[in-house]
Amino acid sequence: MAGQVRIGVYPGTFDPITLGHMDIIRRGAKLVDKLVIGVTTNPSKSPLFTVEERLAMVQRECEGLDADIEVVAFGSLLMHFAEQQGAGIILRGLRAVADFEYEYQMAGMNQYLNDRIETVFLMADVSLQPIASRLVKEIAMFDGDIAKFVTPTVRVDVLERIAEQRQAAG
Repeated sequence: MAGQVRIGVYPGTFDPITLGHMDIIRRGAKLVDKLVIGVTTNPSKSPLFTVEERLAMVQRECEGLDADIEVVAFGSLLMHFAEQQGAGIILRGLRAVADFEYEYQMAGMNQYLNDRIETVFLMADVSLQPIASRLVKEIAMFDGDIAKFVTPTVRVDVLERIAEQRQAAG
């Protein structure tokens, strides 16, 4: 239909948002008229930041981008969230072969749930492929330098949170 807005959803935990995520957001936003970044919590992960903190962080990091981007929290099935947003595309980033196997299975299940929503995979930029939020947190917890993996403001957020946790632990 002419004039129909193409909406894409990019879901993730973004705990914290990395340069790899930002690469996918910048490139993915070019494929749709509006990109909804869905911030969720994965029950199998223990987040460093609350959902509200991650929403604010993602919003802040996306402010300078020249695109129609909305950052929304969700706690439902991805397909239900995508339907609620009016999305026709789910955007997923791939880093490695291991990601592909998991993402391929998820895309297949999502297609069974709603075959009108397509899953589109974007390969992360080669220089950013090793970056994973889990590893960024682990490196920071052991006092490694995470400056190559996150923006300066996210680096400060992560280091402050880890310092708070250490102080609370005594």
